[in-house]
Amino acid sequence: MLRYLLSSTAALILLPNLPLAAGERKAEGTPLLISQAPDGRLAGWKAFHERQASIGDVWTLREGVLTCKGLPLGYLYTEKAYTDFRLTLEWRSPTEKKPGKGGVLFRKSGKDQIWPRSLEAQLNTGDEGDFWGLDGYALSGPADRLKRVQHARFGQLIGLRRTRDAVRKPGEWNLYEISAREGTVTLKINGEVVNRATQCAVVAGPICLTAEGDEIHFRNVRIILE
Repeated sequence: MLRYLLSSTAALILLPNLPLAAGERKAEGTPLLISQAPDGRLAGWKAFHERQASIGDVWTLREGVLTCKGLPLGYLYTEKAYTDFRLTLEWRSPTEKKPGKGGVLFRKSGKDQIWPRSLEAQLNTGDEGDFWGLDGYALSGPADRLKRVQHARFGQLIGLRRTRDAVRKPGEWNLYEISAREGTVTLKINGEVVNRATQCAVVAGPICLTAEGDEIHFRNVRIILE
């Protein structure tokens, strides 16, 4: 596979294909975390935060790991919009800090705000794998796991509880796989299906990684268009 390094002059160096080690699986899809410029900008991404901040103030990419400081609240979002896709990424909570909050938003539409109309794949500790339709985003699922909330600040919310806990202990990397195809969105954690939403609103929107007040790490963020 292709390996990228960032030189001291911020230029990308493309290395030749290298043989896979025994048991190593070739990565699929297009990588979305490529490089970070000295001024903090991330190639292919923009950001929105509730208070003025540069990307580099909140998000740091080093050796393939994207660290989110957590504050100010907001999100990193791709410059490109996607409708149907398969997104894979790894995340972890640092062991030296309290377990916290985070999420992956997609099919975002409307204005930037805390929080925008979109479908969230939850990363909050203890709720990893839940779906939330934010600010009126439509989805459905089994009635025993579905709830609707009218929030004073965040508007209409629709939650779909995960079916199981498949998360590893803090400090270990977990694999998220989000498959969005027309009105159905399926979510896997570490290879296990933990949620499936139906009748989802089908709109094109960016992929967003949220800053929700706590440090969280991401790596190997890749997308395959369906």
